[in-house]
This record gives sequence, structure tokens and C-alpha cells, in this order.
Amino acid sequence: MVEDAKFEDARAAALHLKALDDDDLQVISTLAQDAVFPATEMRWDRAHRRFVLLINRFRWEDVSETRQRQRAYERVQALLVVDEVMKVSSQGIDRADKDLVLSLLAITFHAGEDGAGRVELILAGDGAIALNVEAIDVTLKDVTRPYVAPSRKAPGHAD
Repeated sequence: MVEDAKFEDARAAALHLKALDDDDLQVISTLAQDAVFPATEMRWDRAHRRFVLLINRFRWEDVSETRQRQRAYERVQALLVVDEVMKVSSQGIDRADKDLVLSLLAITFHAGEDGAGRVELILAGDGAIALNVEAIDVTLKDVTRPYVAPSRKAPGHAD
């Protein structure tokens, strides 16, 4: 049986962050690293120029508290929203596979002219989602209570 964590157990409140430049985006990238999400939880609203992911974010901001209190690591569902999106493309993602679960490794920005550029969501397994944007406008917002990570461990990476 999986036991839900409580907000009271956490050192910090739910995150709600906005990135309007590359430095801000690096903070969001760090906090969203190792998030997992089903491929079915991606949406691009072309009319409103908005790309949204519902992710299961590992709570990196709580790792030292978790170790200190010797409790299980946590995840939380969060919305990762990219606004001002003009075009979306991807590689290495089989959109027909309804059971496909993706893992987010990093979010990067490649500047173009006049503040425009490309936000890239780098995925494990050589996948990527490229979002051509008019400007950096990315939001990360926790939308559920934290829950115990199913693995009860922090994500690890092979060097």
C-alpha cells in the first residue's frame, strides 16, 4: 500500500514558479529534472500558443530534509506550461504508444532573434520536444499533494 505524504511533512509549500529568462529557466529545469509523464499528458493549444505537460515531479527541493528525517522520497504532480509557442516538434517519441512513459532530463533554451528561440525538453532515451517560442514564458506549478515516490529512492544517473 502506498502512503501519501502530507504537506505538513514537507519543509516547503507547493511550488509555483515563472521563468522569463534563461537563468529562471535553469531553476525550473533543475526542479523538473527526472519528472516522468505519460505521452498522453502532453497538449498543445495552437490557438492560445500554449504547450502543457502534466508531470510527476521528483521533489529535489526536499532531498536534504528527507535524508535528515529519514523518510521516503516524494513526488508531486505539477503542470509545466510553456506560453508563446509558435511550433512544436519532437523526435524519438512514439505518439501512437498510449502506454509510453517519458522522463524529463533537462529544459534548455536556444536563443534566436529578438528574444525568440527554441525551448527544448530533453528526454531520456534520446527523445526531445522542441518548442519554437516568441519569448521565454515557462511556468511550473505543483497541483497535488506530495506522495511517496513509488521507488522510495532518489533518481540516479549513470555517468
